[in-house]
Amino acid sequence: MTSLNRQITLKRRPEGYPSESDFELVETPLRSPGEGEFLVQAHSLSVDPYMRGRMNDSPSYAEPVGIGDVMVGESVGRVVLSNHEEFPEGTFVCGMFGWQEYGISDGKGIRRIDPGAAPISTALHVLGMPGITAYYGLLDVCALQEGDTVFVSGAAGAVGSVVGQLAKLKGCRAVGSAGSDEKLAYMTDELGYDAAFNYKTADDLGREIRAHCPDGVDVYFDNVGGPITDAVFWSLNIGARVGICGQISQYNLEQGEKGPRLFWHLIVKRATVRGFLVTDFAARFREALSDLTSWYQAGRLTCRERITDGIENAPQAFIEMLHGANIGKQLVRLHDDDS
Repeated sequence: MTSLNRQITLKRRPEGYPSESDFELVETPLRSPGEGEFLVQAHSLSVDPYMRGRMNDSPSYAEPVGIGDVMVGESVGRVVLSNHEEFPEGTFVCGMFGWQEYGISDGKGIRRIDPGAAPISTALHVLGMPGITAYYGLLDVCALQEGDTVFVSGAAGAVGSVVGQLAKLKGCRAVGSAGSDEKLAYMTDELGYDAAFNYKTADDLGREIRAHCPDGVDVYFDNVGGPITDAVFWSLNIGARVGICGQISQYNLEQGEKGPRLFWHLIVKRATVRGFLVTDFAARFREALSDLTSWYQAGRLTCRERITDGIENAPQAFIEMLHGANIGKQLVRLHDDDS
């Protein structure tokens, strides 16, 4: 086994969209696990929109990544050395190991993965954080009811792709927006969305929403924010529920947008808006994973992966994801041996 660990660290804080020069590939000595610890070789790294906020020097819901520190993020991999009886060598695990080829853990916050249940990479999307986010965001935060019209922004991404499928599983109408015609085809042909439109080519977002949701919107699952969210407010039904999961349209702005003041719609429609983090439901993750796994194994849930190979290309994959290049889940593959 190698004696070096390759890592991607934060070299400087970006202004606007990150560039590859904001990151640095470094090599550090690979230490052996201590008592009660185990060493994991990462197979795939996750890149997610929330990571952009962690690059800023202004903590919101989590501490920023320090200059020179390994970039934050989940990965899945296999235990290759162990001094921990609950995580013997050969065990597949998922955890916040960051952007590096190897990680050491004492087991806290680490999830065991069954490679016989599904490909281990699914632990980073449909059977992991994005899937759990969709599950509780839609069913709990948005209090989904059978027959609802559900509108999803960023509907072809890792979270949005699961939201639409769950809405259909629960007997609802699912409508979504995305930024390319290829994504629209994926949403309607593979994910089962009832309707979809390209927000980049729409002349009038409000008109598009009304055309595809003629009976109004009961649930809005917001991954994007900005103009698309402003437009949805006009179509909210009485008693509508809005779940704020992400605001990716705002993450890379050097100065925040000033949008119209539309909160009066919440009065007229008696609607509710609630922001949430998936960690709010940490005590109930097992429940969500049980349902998601059952639906996945039954062929009722799917998710496409966009794969970039090599730790050195993680910054490129991250930047491309922020620009909307991914359909489904963006992953960085480091090692593809699942045995």
